[in-house]
Amino acid sequence: MKPITLQNYAEGNWVAGSGGLAELRSAIDGEIVALTSSQGLDFGAMARFAREQGGPALRALTFHQRAGMLKALAEALTARMDELYALSANTGATKADSWIDIEGGIGTFSVYQGKGRRELPNDRILIDGAVEALSRNGTFQGLHVYTSLQGVAVHINAFNFPVWGMLEKLAPTFLAGMPAIVKPASATAYLTEAAVRIMLDANVLPKGALQLVVGSAGDLLDHLSVGDVVSFTGSAHTASKLKTHPAIANEGVRFVAEQDSLNASLLGPDATPESPEFDLFIKEVAKEMTTKAGQKCTAIRRAMVPAALLDVAQAALIERLSKVSPADPREDTTKLGALVSVAQRDDVRAKIKELSGDAAVVFGDPNTAPVHAKGAFMSPVLLRCENPWAARAVHDVEAFGPVCTLMPYKDAADAIALANRGKGSLVASVFTYDTAFAREIVLGSGAFHGRLAFIDRDSAKESTGHGSPMPHLIHGGPGRAGGGEEMGGIRGVTHYMQRTALQSHPRTLSAIVSRYIAGMPTQEAQQHPFRRKFHDLPLGYQLKTKAREITLDDIEHFATFTGDNFYAHMDEAAARANPLFGGRVAHGYLILSFAAGLFVDPNPGPVLANYGLDTLRFVKPVKPGDSIQVALTVKDKTLRKPDQGEVRWDVVVTNRAGEVVAAYDLLTMNAA
Repeated sequence: MKPITLQNYAEGNWVAGSGGLAELRSAIDGEIVALTSSQGLDFGAMARFAREQGGPALRALTFHQRAGMLKALAEALTARMDELYALSANTGATKADSWIDIEGGIGTFSVYQGKGRRELPNDRILIDGAVEALSRNGTFQGLHVYTSLQGVAVHINAFNFPVWGMLEKLAPTFLAGMPAIVKPASATAYLTEAAVRIMLDANVLPKGALQLVVGSAGDLLDHLSVGDVVSFTGSAHTASKLKTHPAIANEGVRFVAEQDSLNASLLGPDATPESPEFDLFIKEVAKEMTTKAGQKCTAIRRAMVPAALLDVAQAALIERLSKVSPADPREDTTKLGALVSVAQRDDVRAKIKELSGDAAVVFGDPNTAPVHAKGAFMSPVLLRCENPWAARAVHDVEAFGPVCTLMPYKDAADAIALANRGKGSLVASVFTYDTAFAREIVLGSGAFHGRLAFIDRDSAKESTGHGSPMPHLIHGGPGRAGGGEEMGGIRGVTHYMQRTALQSHPRTLSAIVSRYIAGMPTQEAQQHPFRRKFHDLPLGYQLKTKAREITLDDIEHFATFTGDNFYAHMDEAAARANPLFGGRVAHGYLILSFAAGLFVDPNPGPVLANYGLDTLRFVKPVKPGDSIQVALTVKDKTLRKPDQGEVRWDVVVTNRAGEVVAAYDLLTMNAA
């Protein structure tokens, strides 16, 4: 097959490199798959194009519009993912490996578009936390908000996940309203380029929102400054060089790194060879060694078992690994494909040699060349380290391939200390049914790992396993893992935004964030708010109800009707002895029910449904003979469908003296 000449996408155009073409070879047979170069690109112009064209266009969209853009991109990729699968085999990936990369990446886009619509406002400003009172009378208040950074995000990605690695960074970046320049690892850039072409063909991205560099990044970082972000995945060596770049060290460019990680998996001290957790542990270690040929930043590199189980665990792992042999990844039955390149295989061999100073190879021969003489295939290699405390390499050297070291621990404290010797990892997994041990792990080792996965007989069926980062949770880790965070739901979006503290009168704060804030001027309702459609309800539109007295008969009837005969409502002597009440009081839910009776308009109208309360607090008890009154105010609005919108109402219930007795947010769905 004739090699593909890859192109860069710069300043709105596909551009081939002007020379110095590098050959990208198939991991299967060493044949040339693609030629690539970025020579001739004006990286400064690319950065300006992103800031001046892509940034303003993305920031002009609301979070919901950006989420819609992600949805359209996910649909476009899904419709043409067969093209990506066809290319993926040349990276050495099996069908299952490719599924993780391609459909896992598309799934990340899908998760983020859903979170964007559900959890973010249909606005361009994101509120962070509650209003802070800064003055006695409430005329000066504080509020934190996030706004989009006004620079460019440079994504430098690793070779092992050319689709997922790109999409998991792009999803929060685009949702935050920031343009990106993607720089994939050259070895698998042909797959990234194909995915970028599909996204651009969908014609939903503003010009300048996405650019691609398929060769060297040249002097790109020299053109970055405050407001820009560099997100890097790769080796600790490269990350260290990037951290010292003047733009990052001196210009305030944000730097996010996800780098080498000697992830651990622990078999709990409660396990026995007959326990389900033992079998789950063996299966997971073997799977993590062979999935993606061990080329996963989250793969298990150190498997730790109670000392008494070292021999039986080794035998079980060898039995399982002996059933997996490297084979052509294009075959549906293949479970272990190739490493990405011969150079990568040789690097893994060299690292195994280093590890052999601390541990003995007990399964596999790293020096054979199975399947194809010019391919990058290698059998899985299991090492055994008898004394992990006397060892150095097993805690410092990562062989980025189908390699794992098995080692013993003495007790829980020893297991925690050994796990922490990795000096920071992306993930550690623990196979235990002992919840007390699980808590001990979190307290003793949580600070050293970005994620802890506890897997047992109850969770295993639905668990995503040790190594699968999920878009809902952060992906990253402390120490040698880089100290950065990616994904993590909406947390990942805020990595590409600036948090700013606002200080002002509630009127100004409300105008800025498009939300009612107590203390701002309100508009007295001339028409019942439940008679107004979504678009006809202004923020601050307020109904103040008449008062209703709550009698002892009301309290006793409510108790009889609901069955809630709690002593504070029904036993005067016991209630008087309670330091919080000093006598019988109304039920909290009676107050809510009576409050609804005061403000609800019973006739059919624009309010389609009441679907919940948020932030409910009972502030002060209400005694028989007191009365309640309600202030119902339009607090926030979010259009959910073209003909329906969510209205958030601020509800404050006061007593005869004007004191707040209950407060909450009411959510209704209204016709638009």
